[in-house]
Amino acid sequence: MLKSPLPGSSSQATARRRWLKRGALALLPILLILGFLVWRGSPSNNVSAPLAHTYAEALEQAHNGKPGAARVLYQQLARTDLSDIRRASLLAELGNYPSPNALKLVDADLHNDSPLVRQAAIAAVTTLVSPSQRSLLLGPLLDDPESAVRFSAIRALLGLSPDDLGLYYAALEKSAEDYAVTLKTEPPSVTNQLQLARLSMHQGHAAQALTSVQQAMTLEPDNLDAALAQIELVDKQGQTDKARQLFRQLLERHPQSARLQHALGMWLLQREQTEFALLGLAKALELEPENNDYRYDLAVALHDLDQLEAAQKQLIEILKRQPGNRRARVLLINYWKENGQLQMVQVLLAELEQQNPDDPVLQQGL
Repeated sequence: MLKSPLPGSSSQATARRRWLKRGALALLPILLILGFLVWRGSPSNNVSAPLAHTYAEALEQAHNGKPGAARVLYQQLARTDLSDIRRASLLAELGNYPSPNALKLVDADLHNDSPLVRQAAIAAVTTLVSPSQRSLLLGPLLDDPESAVRFSAIRALLGLSPDDLGLYYAALEKSAEDYAVTLKTEPPSVTNQLQLARLSMHQGHAAQALTSVQQAMTLEPDNLDAALAQIELVDKQGQTDKARQLFRQLLERHPQSARLQHALGMWLLQREQTEFALLGLAKALELEPENNDYRYDLAVALHDLDQLEAAQKQLIEILKRQPGNRRARVLLINYWKENGQLQMVQVLLAELEQQNPDDPVLQQGL
């Protein structure tokens, strides 16, 4: 026989259920908030991981000149959450992907809070724009509060003509003087002595420049940068025979130096001794076959000797090794045009359009 419930037990159970229901409803918003926070913080939903992967993909895509390279590069540079080093790495690739959008991005980074990024943007500007545009973009940085940025801007503007410098001619002269004073207060090193020499040459002080170069050579007698700077100074003073003799002495001491062979080849090119220059440039590439800059210069020398097919082969090899090398691509397009090979021009332009549909070269067409 079943026992009947105790008096009042039914009403107590009902009240308890109502209390639990109310408590659960009250806790629901808190539980939802906690659940959202846990979901946001979980590794599977954390946005930083896919963004980091996207950055790595964009960098690889731009570096290797893959289709869509410019688009992903611009997308990454438009982000506001990149670390300074990542933004600087992306800016280093920007020179191969010129466009109005690229110019806007680099201009914005010239005013970035990070000195590292501003310096990377300065380097990008030197490859993106003409000398006259360079002065307009970089001239304001001659007053940058960070000395390293000011000095980077000075180095990027040295060598431009007064016409290219325009309104910033006087500002560069003053900044160059200040830079020289700073370098003289530092402990002597090959780097700062060679920079002092360059500043002295800019200011028309050849004797002071030579003194700085000799100081650099005293610090490191086998430093090729210093030795080549000495040859350049001697040559600018009209002492061509002495410059040739210095080259000969250097080659006797460093016969397997690709850098030295290349420098000799370029020096001979300037004197229109193209056939002899070709020997030095070819030797440099033989010693350092992975150097695409050496290969490019060899292509130009071959073209100057009317060896168009050989020049084209060198440029094709560069693009095989580095499809994103815009400089080699544009030159090869011009060489194919010159040779009447318009089908090959179309192929190169189509590849360029895949990489960067806003490239100025595409506006020219065939």
